[in-house]
Amino acid sequence: MAKDIGRRANRSFGRIEIDRVQPDPDQPRVEFNAEALQNLADSIREKGQLAPIRVRWSDQRNTWLIISGERRWRACKQAGLKMIDCNFQEQALSETQILEEQLIENLLRVDLKPIEEAESFQKLIKVNHWTGKELAAELSISPTRVSRALALLKLPHEMRVRVDDGEISARAGYELSKLPEPQLREVTQQTTSVTIQQASQAVKKKRGCERKVPRGCNQTFIAENGWKIVAKSGRKGSYHDIEQALTEALEEVRLRIDNRVKLM
Repeated sequence: MAKDIGRRANRSFGRIEIDRVQPDPDQPRVEFNAEALQNLADSIREKGQLAPIRVRWSDQRNTWLIISGERRWRACKQAGLKMIDCNFQEQALSETQILEEQLIENLLRVDLKPIEEAESFQKLIKVNHWTGKELAAELSISPTRVSRALALLKLPHEMRVRVDDGEISARAGYELSKLPEPQLREVTQQTTSVTIQQASQAVKKKRGCERKVPRGCNQTFIAENGWKIVAKSGRKGSYHDIEQALTEALEEVRLRIDNRVKLM
């Protein structure tokens, strides 16, 4: 059978002709950094393929489709390899399982673009009927990272392209997502690039002074260095709510430090 050509006694692993493996047409990742791909191809040409890709058999296409490792497959082809090491998925996977595995692998990549990440989050939430918090728990990441990523999908298409191209940082994009679209376009048409500080200032300017909210919860914490941290909410809450708010605030402070945002 075509399915068994070139396979070993250990059916979960084997080396087959690289042309007998094809990308999954439903793979959510569609862009690959050319420079990074060339670097990987050079490494494979010099040291060989160090990690197998994972594939599944498609009766419909009469070929092996990549579950994970398309970037390695592309680099192996670019390096001129005729054979490729594979881990073979024997048990049938549902469309949801395949998509989830591909998305999770993509999310572990450091070069994943912000909008690709956001769309992957959204798809995982949809296929598994998860909340943002459940997704964060499954991926062992911060709920704040999920909510900020999803906020980018509120941006107009052309602005999402600018975020992926690096003209607007993901953090600045998150800030801009808080604006209504007419005001958003007005801000971004003024400059070819938008920094986090510019985005934050634009949001404050367009929103005006914050409306006062009914008194619900007001707690003050005094640090040994003399700084006061005030936690306010328009509704009643618990110390667990305050803890979550302070954790998110700490992440915000660290982001501003990393991006060298000046203290106002």
